[in-house]
Amino acid sequence: MNLSLEGKNALICGSSQGIGLAIAEELALLGANCTLLARNEDSLKLAILKLDIALRQQHHYLVADFSKPEEVASVVRTHVAANPIHILVNNTGGPPAGPIVDATPEQFLNTFNQHLICNHLLTQAVVPGMKKEGYGRIINIISTSVKVPLKNLGVSNTIRGAVASWAKTMSIELGAFNITVNNVLPGATTTARLEGIVKNASKNKNISEEEVAEEMTKEIPMRRFGNPSEIAAMAAFLASPAASYVNGTSIPVDGGRTGSI
Repeated sequence: MNLSLEGKNALICGSSQGIGLAIAEELALLGANCTLLARNEDSLKLAILKLDIALRQQHHYLVADFSKPEEVASVVRTHVAANPIHILVNNTGGPPAGPIVDATPEQFLNTFNQHLICNHLLTQAVVPGMKKEGYGRIINIISTSVKVPLKNLGVSNTIRGAVASWAKTMSIELGAFNITVNNVLPGATTTARLEGIVKNASKNKNISEEEVAEEMTKEIPMRRFGNPSEIAAMAAFLASPAASYVNGTSIPVDGGRTGSI
């Protein structure tokens, strides 16, 4: 199985921590030159030091705020002019939790911009280079909510579903150019976001964080949360030559939690 990414350039969004950083670390181990993209430069400076350079990979970072799509697009366009991207990982933190009936139009618009619009602008920026190179992998880190909506995540469920439809359409249009578009759907994964969810539930239910975590993991057949490295492993496979005929799919990495086929 050919998993080598030596000589490939990867752009990983939201990669100063959590799942995004884990993906960058895995891609670097497979030989990719990684460009990290996030809004906190101090965190990026620390993150880039964690990337493997055994194959003389050259890593970079870009600073941009996903609440400003045009800023993100401008920074990336400048970068790809000299560094064509073979692998794009779209990854952005989710919106605040809450019932959909209470969501404001601004919450929908802000989340739509941070997710779908940023994904679209980044894809537009990198696709010309992918076509020229004859190799492209676009990987969207979304959520299992695109298969089964999650409780109390109304805005997230809505926008993530839109991203999945956008990705499927893009996969149809780009497949002929050896560019694949796939979605990774993480389940409950040990990240800062999950820690926040557990803490909020602990306060609301007046129970310990350990009890909240136990309740949550009971709903997962594997009886535990996932690790960012496990999400990264799937993303790395989809980025590799080995996944050359995998296109237009949404793959849960959730320990079997999603209640659908």
